[in-house]
Amino acid sequence: MAVEASLSNLLFVDIETVSAEPAYEQLSELMKKEWNRKAEHIRRHDDESYADLYFDRAGIYAEFGKVIVISVGIFNTLENGDTELRIKCISGDDELSLLQNFKETVLKFDQARLRMCAHNGKEFDFPYLCRRMLIHGVTLPPAMEMSGKKSWEIRHVDTMELWKFGDYKSFTPLELLAALFEVEAVKQEAIDGSQVNQTYHVEQALDKIASYCKRNVSMLAQVFLRLQSLEPIRQENITMV
Repeated sequence: MAVEASLSNLLFVDIETVSAEPAYEQLSELMKKEWNRKAEHIRRHDDESYADLYFDRAGIYAEFGKVIVISVGIFNTLENGDTELRIKCISGDDELSLLQNFKETVLKFDQARLRMCAHNGKEFDFPYLCRRMLIHGVTLPPAMEMSGKKSWEIRHVDTMELWKFGDYKSFTPLELLAALFEVEAVKQEAIDGSQVNQTYHVEQALDKIASYCKRNVSMLAQVFLRLQSLEPIRQENITMV
């Protein structure tokens, strides 16, 4: 299956994030105060401590977390005419370097035509990346710049939004869509999103998180194809670079 015109200039993205510090106690007094304020709004039970909430949930907020892994994927046509999914992973402890590397990857594409696709990306991945870039003083690539643009001018694609068909009542995990469409997942380490902070800060197993993130991009691309009523990529045509 050769790459169709509708699948060109399409970049699949998945990120993994963790709390900016390994523990609440390592925050500055100012950031402790701000987290305490945040915690009062998100705590479910009065017995949940600020410290426990920080370790469990700070990573999902760009103000209190950081990006440690970014995986991207593109479709490519092989010499035999088949479609290949090429997946690249950027990971590391230095978030600034990570974001700059990602920006360089994005800038390799025609910014006027590039579409970026993520699952729940409009609510999480894209705003998180933009906020962390601004915090580090990294200018946004044109394809990610949303200020002053009309909604139809922002070329971000969200598979969860595509699946909702206008229904905004619930969150649908990528893994559920992959199961529904019988997408064959790439072999992975035994980890899920709720374990990323523990895996990074306690186990210090960044490679395991990177493997998980690459697998998510593979699922994302395959689910996207099914949502377009297109055949999935064969596993032998999925390449990790």
